[in-house]
Amino acid sequence: MRVSKMLIPTLREVPAEADAISHQLLLRSGMVRKVAAGVYTLLPLGNKVVKKIENIVREEMNKAGGVELQLPIIQPAELWQESGRWDVYGPEMYRLKDRHGRDFCLGPTHEELITDLFRQEVKSYRQLPLLLYQVHNKYRDERRPRFGLLRGREFIMKDLYSFDKDEDGLEESYHKMYDAYNNIFSRCSLDFRAVEADSGAIGGDVSHEFMVIADTGEDEITFCSGCDYAANIDKTPCHSSGEDAAVEEERPLEKKETPEARTVQDVASYLGVDAAKVIKSLFYNADGKLVVVLVRGDRLVNEIKVKNYLECSMLEPADPDEMRNKYGLPMGFAGPVHLREKADVTILADTEIDNLTNAVAGANKNGYHFVNVNLGRDFQIDNYGDFRFAQVGDVCPCCGAPLQVQHGIEVGHIFKLGTKYSEAMEATIIDEKGKEAPVIMGCYGIGVTRTMAAAVEQCHDQDGIIWPSAISPFEVVIMAVNQRDEPQVNCATEIYQQLVAAGIDVLYDDRRERPGVKFKDADLIGYPARVVIGKKAITEGLIEVKWRSTGEMSFQEKGNIATYLKDALASMM
Repeated sequence: MRVSKMLIPTLREVPAEADAISHQLLLRSGMVRKVAAGVYTLLPLGNKVVKKIENIVREEMNKAGGVELQLPIIQPAELWQESGRWDVYGPEMYRLKDRHGRDFCLGPTHEELITDLFRQEVKSYRQLPLLLYQVHNKYRDERRPRFGLLRGREFIMKDLYSFDKDEDGLEESYHKMYDAYNNIFSRCSLDFRAVEADSGAIGGDVSHEFMVIADTGEDEITFCSGCDYAANIDKTPCHSSGEDAAVEEERPLEKKETPEARTVQDVASYLGVDAAKVIKSLFYNADGKLVVVLVRGDRLVNEIKVKNYLECSMLEPADPDEMRNKYGLPMGFAGPVHLREKADVTILADTEIDNLTNAVAGANKNGYHFVNVNLGRDFQIDNYGDFRFAQVGDVCPCCGAPLQVQHGIEVGHIFKLGTKYSEAMEATIIDEKGKEAPVIMGCYGIGVTRTMAAAVEQCHDQDGIIWPSAISPFEVVIMAVNQRDEPQVNCATEIYQQLVAAGIDVLYDDRRERPGVKFKDADLIGYPARVVIGKKAITEGLIEVKWRSTGEMSFQEKGNIATYLKDALASMM
């Protein structure tokens, strides 16, 4: 392929709307173009990267026993109503009506459709196990689409669904996919971790996320310094050891004026106490019921843990105006003391609250806090629980060693669904005993376009992208220093043909541009190897090769160039 025959509109300036590194570089390198918020066109180079990732995914899915199909994007509401998700999935679902007024959605995921297909076509346990997958577009109306392909409204995803007769079969399918995912991201040459995760809206009891390690990642993962434990920070359990419990006598409760001190830091500074002595009170609307969660002032509430504990469909912060007008509770000054006199509220406390003596809490009056607050004497709770995020230095739940925290980008997620969908939609099989039983399911997703963006977040420098060779749009770019010099052009053409014959994915930059322009574009786009035909190629038969990842440059014999590049690229796979 020649650059003169392609569409590669590179940009020198950073687009104003792009914040994430991957968003900036994918736009600048001419791989994507924005159509609307969260919607992008894949230009030829970007499409080529995506196809290479898809090929790796397909090879590993097929190797694991997967069978590819394609489900429709438009899905009838009736199936989602059967599963119970039509009314609870949320505003991220694109909903539409046909000309007859029937409800449909653009598929954000395909559990309902694949379950419906299964119940129509599969009847016996003898047809199992079954692993069905697709590589397809998904649609989610993100509230804040941002970071280019990392959080879009339209994206390409691989989703596989497993069907087994029992839990042992699900365990086997799950491990096949776990191993296949490790192979996929290893073949993409990405630094990643598989971590325990929360199942979220998809459901199920067990799930793992595959996280590409990147300082710019939105997600945080915890990992142990002493063992192999790793988990999404949303999932990481926190334990209160009791070692921090202060040995001090309870002092009388006092109300103190704290004007304009609404944040924990302001209150702690004003009263001259440590933030860990302040009780932070976070109010939520949980399926229409008022709930308050108490954590130490130096901790953050983990809303996923709270939602899972309450088993509620919707959990959102309480409206400040409603709290003030309906209950007389000013946000920033609300707390658990005398709270039940003002509102019918469920009071939950993180386990660490039990260790606090003579703490500080809001007095439920604008501009005031209580000091010397003590659980049992001054307020009661309904239940303790693990309601906070883990932090660096917390103890590992497996071995007790200190936890570390890294940032990452989720590129894959696997779930044990069990019978969540098969029971709701009556997808059954006849088992060995001749009895009808719900099929056991799992689902396994990979964000293909997100993987491309995550690779850029991890693999770049100040000059541009540094593609791993397995997913680079081209493995080698070749150019003549002077495209007007006939001997150089002839030599470049000859070597280009040699590389093509050797099976190397090569692009010939045949533009009549200055060498500096071509070099900058090559670095920006990030081809693993740059081959330059200059005067030495003509006079001495020496070809310049520069490797993008290391900056290493050498001269290779013209007759050996194809073998050299093929061997070097193979070693990078």
